[in-house]
Amino acid sequence: MSPSHDLQRGSAELLVLALLRDRPMYGYEIIRELRDRSEGYFAMEEGLLYPTLHRLEREGLVQAEWQLVGGRKRRYYAITESGLAALSSAAVEWTTFSRRFLGILNPSGGAALG
Repeated sequence: MSPSHDLQRGSAELLVLALLRDRPMYGYEIIRELRDRSEGYFAMEEGLLYPTLHRLEREGLVQAEWQLVGGRKRRYYAITESGLAALSSAAVEWTTFSRRFLGILNPSGGAALG
């Protein structure tokens, strides 16, 4: 089961920033890494990834540069200091949100919904 389009679109920026925290990556590498780390749960399409990357770049949360790798030009994206701060803040917000949300879905405190 994959997340709905709306859920994935709403979390795309945070997911991309989290991946770029580890190292700069090019577009297809981000897609592959996201799929691999989530065991296939997140399957981001290019139609969502590139607008997300461009928005993050406009907001100063990532920076991009072209690199020649194996005779091919690739645009690598790296998280900025502002991006790291935004990621940290968003992680706290998402953690609180998900804890509160799950508390409403499962008020008895028993096993999580599956």
